[in-house]
Amino acid sequence: MPRTPDPTPEAPGPSRGPEDNPRGLHFLADLANTVRANPDTGTAELQALLDRHGGPPFHLTEADARELCEATAPVIAVLDTDDPDHAAEAINALLDRYPPRPHLVRLPGRPWSLHTRAPADAGLTHWLLSTAALALGLWLSERGTCAWGRCAAPGCGRHYIDTGRRTPQRYCTPRCATRVRVATHRAARRTGD
Repeated sequence: MPRTPDPTPEAPGPSRGPEDNPRGLHFLADLANTVRANPDTGTAELQALLDRHGGPPFHLTEADARELCEATAPVIAVLDTDDPDHAAEAINALLDRYPPRPHLVRLPGRPWSLHTRAPADAGLTHWLLSTAALALGLWLSERGTCAWGRCAAPGCGRHYIDTGRRTPQRYCTPRCATRVRVATHRAARRTGD
């Protein structure tokens, strides 16, 4: 079982700012999408996901991969809600069960940021859910609403983190938004509207 390191997962590279990856939330959305698509996601894919987002230096085993997939269910439940009160209740329950020990960390080439530190004997579940609860709680409190959701494009349904400041986001990527816009335009042309 890997020991729980300090850093909260964030996207790699100094060029990404906090608006591009608020507190590792894109990692949580990607993890939720991966596990939702395949509840039996394997070690190699989860390890690549952690590595891609600059996550902790875990070396996952098959048992770790199963634990991580199972622990993702409460994260998916929060990302599936658009009611701030229900989200707050779920996040508070996670904070009570998996208390984070926040501290400031300065990663190379980045400003100071708040991370969680799980107890030394805690496993992946505690690390993931304490990190997720703190990150989602901070995002909910900053935005005042559930600034996340599921893509509205037909056939997609992937989770996303809404980093926009004006109109609420409806699609996971510009590609999905364009696909819907083009389909709507073509349908209107066919009906003569």
